[in-house]
Amino acid sequence: MISATEIGDNMGDILEVLRACIIDMDIAGARNACQEVIANGISPYEAISHAMVPGMRIVGEKFERGEYFLLDLIAAGAAMEEGLKILEPHLAKDEGSRIGGVVIGTVQGDLHSIGKDIVSMLLRVTGFDVVDLGVDASTERFVEAVRVHKPTILGMSALITPTMPEMGKVISALEKAELKRHLKVIVGGAPVTKEYAVMIRADAYAPNAVAGANRCRQWVTQSDPE
Repeated sequence: MISATEIGDNMGDILEVLRACIIDMDIAGARNACQEVIANGISPYEAISHAMVPGMRIVGEKFERGEYFLLDLIAAGAAMEEGLKILEPHLAKDEGSRIGGVVIGTVQGDLHSIGKDIVSMLLRVTGFDVVDLGVDASTERFVEAVRVHKPTILGMSALITPTMPEMGKVISALEKAELKRHLKVIVGGAPVTKEYAVMIRADAYAPNAVAGANRCRQWVTQSDPE
């Protein structure tokens, strides 16, 4: 673990320490590094985009290779969340730091939240404004949230097979309300497949939280070749 005394005055040193804290799941170290970010006048968005997000990307790669497990992913996310609490009050001062809006939730009948919570956290630190509807969100709540918040992206999670049809119901309701045309929909969860996403007319399928967050960023930065 990395202590506050190891944080140098150089911006690159501070950001490198912050990145390492995320990879090492060092909550206290991440808090200290983010305090140094503010104390040294470093842009919070620079800290997020050049230290926290790359660190979490490495965590995601380790997770995909089987080097890290779900609890490690959650612990790294907790380190990032704690650091973000320090940076968030200063983010509003950074012009252009927000890159898009997302409404996300676990569908009706499903009370699982871990995957959704990790995606929400990754999106926030990447620069999205996130409206999290929580778990057991009805079709009506999804549609109303899209109507009110006008997000770029809607994310839905289902962790048990019986709740998967709720995703299709939400998409159909959005189409009926003429809210789907300029909205990207991404779906994910243990029982969900790419084929199922195509069947319900979702725009993308996320096999895991990191992939889901990356796809959302690709959409708004127009770096996706599709």
